[in-house]
Amino acid sequence: MSATHEPPESSLRTVWTLAWPAVALNSLQTLNSLLDNFFLSYVGSETLNAVGASTSYIFLLFSMSMAVGTAATAIVSRAYGAGTHEESVAANTKCLSLAIWVGVALALLAFPGAIGASKLLVSADHPQVRSLFVTYASIFAICLPAVFVIQALAGSLRGIGDTRSPMVISGIQIFLHIILNCFLVLPTRDVWGVTLPGAGWGLVGASIAMAVSSWVAAIIYIVWSKRSPLDTQLSLRIPEMEWVKRILRIAVPASMMSIVRVTSLAAFTVVLKDVSDSMHAQGALRPGFSIESFAFMPAFGLSIAAAALVGQSLGMKDPERAERLGWTAAHQAAIVSAIVSVLLFVFAGPLARMVLPGDPATALVAAQYTRYVASTEVFFAYAMVLIGAMQGAGDTRRPMWLSMFALWGVRVPLAAVLALPSIGVFGLITVEGANMGSDGAWMSMALTQLIQGVAAIWLFRKGDWKLTKV
Repeated sequence: MSATHEPPESSLRTVWTLAWPAVALNSLQTLNSLLDNFFLSYVGSETLNAVGASTSYIFLLFSMSMAVGTAATAIVSRAYGAGTHEESVAANTKCLSLAIWVGVALALLAFPGAIGASKLLVSADHPQVRSLFVTYASIFAICLPAVFVIQALAGSLRGIGDTRSPMVISGIQIFLHIILNCFLVLPTRDVWGVTLPGAGWGLVGASIAMAVSSWVAAIIYIVWSKRSPLDTQLSLRIPEMEWVKRILRIAVPASMMSIVRVTSLAAFTVVLKDVSDSMHAQGALRPGFSIESFAFMPAFGLSIAAAALVGQSLGMKDPERAERLGWTAAHQAAIVSAIVSVLLFVFAGPLARMVLPGDPATALVAAQYTRYVASTEVFFAYAMVLIGAMQGAGDTRRPMWLSMFALWGVRVPLAAVLALPSIGVFGLITVEGANMGSDGAWMSMALTQLIQGVAAIWLFRKGDWKLTKV
């Protein structure tokens, strides 16, 4: 009687089975962001400036929810890989409960925080932009508890290998957001001979669309995950201290990494505030991100797949499989990113004008941003996927230190030196800068991506992440 052997696992198939729904979702999110910029470009440069300047503050709040999602993926995937169903169900429930409490607390702090952030990130010469900044950030705060629920449950679903459900539910959220934008942002207008009704609420309308779609999605996530293998139980009780410590052991370094990213982006925005073309430079930041996301959204999807697969593999006590699948995801991300980056570099101008048809001056600056970052996007793809793989293993400390070095140690000071005519250092000395304007700032971003990629490759190859306990 001959023994039967299972065929060898296809790394490519395993990775892309989990990755493609995440890539598809990121594509929808990119489309959503581009349409946001499209609508707001007709509202005016001040609105675009306010949204661009608020990017770092909004991302700070949003990234806290992503940190809880990172913890959920790491703990749930490890338990799922080990075959302990009760543990994965409990981990999901505890992460969701903690997410709700943290989301409510941050929402309460976000309202007064928006005023201080507007003064830091927007020049006093633009009081209307500051007012719009506060309005946008305050309405975003209303949907923070919903955002935390979404990220926690999406993280748990990915931990059990389900990336399709987040694609469908968040796809519904994005579709609703786009529809509401169509009717709330612009006034009634004629489009191709058809009269489209509109409230004409501008940035307020865009903010309301974001809040409503987020809450609807959160409710759907709760109902859907209840019927999944996670058997989600909605509880408003704070988890036991043992669970809180276990979740925070992963979430806190991930949060710190997000804080490093966001504070460095805030400092970067402050640098843009002082360049000669500050109005257009800050206004170009968000649409520039949106255009760039065509290159990194596949990497983000592959990062999600890598996190889940690495966690599951370590739960199976198979670190070699974890490493193999991590490298497969990273190489695939680099290949796709290289192809898309070439296209973005060549067509940066037309793409920027398409995204910002109502503001050609800002579109010109956004095109320059795109060309600079496209030149090193391949390295950013490696960084994104390999950092995601390490986080899936529960190792969030090394990525945190890597981000701190690359962003605060390199990007911010280099941006100031390249973009500004002079820089005061602690009020003691003045350093002469290159005075390249926004081009200098974009150059510093490109160089930072290169450094992050090389460092992430070295850390993952070193392999200390395999020994992380969750």
